[in-house]
Amino acid sequence: MDLSGMSAAEKQVLIFSFYRDAELRGARLLFNLLGHIKDADSQLKLSKHLADETRHAWLWTRRITDLGGTPMLPADGYQRRIGLRTGVPKSIIEILGLTVVVEERAHSRYTAHAALPNVDPETLETLKAVTEDEAWHLSWIEKKMRDFAREEGNEKQADEILERYRQIDREVYATLAADEAELMRS
Repeated sequence: MDLSGMSAAEKQVLIFSFYRDAELRGARLLFNLLGHIKDADSQLKLSKHLADETRHAWLWTRRITDLGGTPMLPADGYQRRIGLRTGVPKSIIEILGLTVVVEERAHSRYTAHAALPNVDPETLETLKAVTEDEAWHLSWIEKKMRDFAREEGNEKQADEILERYRQIDREVYATLAADEAELMRS
């Protein structure tokens, strides 16, 4: 990615567009899960989680426009890259496992961003708002994944899926880390 010639504000718009894209793609996945996981508890939690993801996308959209930018549609963001590597999940347990891993990555990215020096107060406020929801997202999704694995009599499957997706995540994120680090230095 050629970052030369980009202003600090343009770099921020790009970073926030990647965040926005991830939240929107997460929302799409959760919306689709509503049709597949039909128990009352899951419907309630999926609806709340979906509302959080779309609110996060809105917070990033608002932050972008507050900077005078317009949201970009990254052609090759994290969610797209991880999807290409994992392929289409074959079961609800795999979908939930992948969701856990991408939520972990979001939490990690937001926390690392907030810890950088010179992050403006408005961005810190947005990072705090989205990070607060991530702990609950991780907790309920992983519990639901493990419940499904237990119901199928294969609790070990949940651990295997998480490890496989975490390895893919590490590899995919490594392809983005250098560009993202350069963007964050501005």
